[in-house]
Amino acid sequence: MEQTLVLLKPDALQRGLVGEIISRFEKAGLKLVATKMVWPSEELAHQHYPKNRREFIKGMGRKTLESYHEIGHDPLTNFGTQDVHAIGLQLQKWLVDFLVSGPVIALVLQGTGAIKKVRDIAGHTIPIKAEKGTIRGDYSEDSAILANVEKRSIKNLVHASGSKEEAELEIGLWFSEEELHTY
Repeated sequence: MEQTLVLLKPDALQRGLVGEIISRFEKAGLKLVATKMVWPSEELAHQHYPKNRREFIKGMGRKTLESYHEIGHDPLTNFGTQDVHAIGLQLQKWLVDFLVSGPVIALVLQGTGAIKKVRDIAGHTIPIKAEKGTIRGDYSEDSAILANVEKRSIKNLVHASGSKEEAELEIGLWFSEEELHTY
């Protein structure tokens, strides 16, 4: 049994998709063991998306460069650099800004293979690359390039932990042991 963190981001709440999103996870056999609505502080958002997690920052920068190259767009136009770390740091700032822009619903889901199952249900983090039938594929049409031009985070509805280590860290940021339930 694995546990994983899911955040329903401000855009999911603004669009009234909370019930639909939670329902998809429950229908897939995942058990809700913790939930709460939080308007994250900047401190919590920076802990969730830390600048010092070098691989995370560089990974975002790499994905962004790949997207730019796929469509023949020059990253210098929006970022002034092609350095993956510098681009990742800019993206991290936009993620923090978006996370603190409104309330989020934080969930801990549990089940066999929960981390992969949640990420499969959520779909690709870049909504236009997400398959139909996934949360992002069905409900989000934002693009990385548009978000970068507008100097903001991609509106992709949910955050889902990417690994067991990440899930453990993130659950600890958002929930105390007493807030996790077994039933």
